[in-house]
Amino acid sequence: MDATKTRDNILEIRDLAVSFKVYGNVTKVLDGVNLIVPRGERVGLVGESGCGKTTALKAVLNILPGNAIVERGEILFGSDNVFKMNESRLAAFRQTGAGMIFQDPASALNPVFSIEKQFLTALKYARKDLNKAQLMALAKQALTDVSLADPDRIMASFPYQLSGGMKQRVCIAMTISAGRSLLLADEPGTALDVTIQDQILRLINKLVEEKNLSVIMVSHSLGVVREVTRYVNVMYAGCIIESGFTREVFHRPMHPYTRALMACLPKLTGEGIAEGIPGRIPDYANPPTGCRFAPRCPEALDICHREKPRHLERDNLHYVSCFAIEEGGLDCG
Repeated sequence: MDATKTRDNILEIRDLAVSFKVYGNVTKVLDGVNLIVPRGERVGLVGESGCGKTTALKAVLNILPGNAIVERGEILFGSDNVFKMNESRLAAFRQTGAGMIFQDPASALNPVFSIEKQFLTALKYARKDLNKAQLMALAKQALTDVSLADPDRIMASFPYQLSGGMKQRVCIAMTISAGRSLLLADEPGTALDVTIQDQILRLINKLVEEKNLSVIMVSHSLGVVREVTRYVNVMYAGCIIESGFTREVFHRPMHPYTRALMACLPKLTGEGIAEGIPGRIPDYANPPTGCRFAPRCPEALDICHREKPRHLERDNLHYVSCFAIEEGGLDCG
């Protein structure tokens, strides 16, 4: 999606490249990622495990590990560059601007403290204008908003006393109670069973509509992204290779990788067995010079192995990075 064609973007990631120092080598994980989040919209980020989705989310909050290197790019929250925020501004951004919902709620909560202790500790820094009684009332209302009955019992409980779905709802409540406007959902249902996962996704949709929240939904599940997002970005090996309206990308995938990914989906009729995509994700310590998908791509041209393709618009806000399409040899229909 082109930021110039949307009137109000809450977040813009521009040409983000992130590497990591690992055992004497440098792994080049993100390679020029561009992504926008319009205010009040649900944006999907989908791709195979290990393609850099979580790294992109951590970059948004500027919580990358110490061995990370931001080689270039910027992340704009409104008009502020996250990488140039001072400590106080960055703390305020994390407390009231953007918050992350992790895929494993058990690891997001401290097992030795009660929910009340953790909830109020997190909330008091975001709402310094409220006293303890007011913070407690706000926390209980947030628990009610995420459909948790008996908030008094939940607040008095320890994490081990709650089910996985309840812990995830508590994490979501803690994120929304501070008045954050952007949710970073890192596969929020992966650690839960299918029924609870569906409930969590429906809950996030409900909160987006009621509170005008913006969401980046990260997943390796095409079904989840198709169900809950309006825009989608397909990532391969640290690069956004296709983006656009979710319905359009799923109905008419253009990039060879996106097409191969769609072909891997099981059919409701049960006909045929998905073979998967031949090859493997490239070694980030020595990635291909050109398009990172070229070594696995059946449509690859000579130029694909030499140069990185541009992310160009092919239709109404439908963008693709592919020389085979750009050169006119690959049918976009």
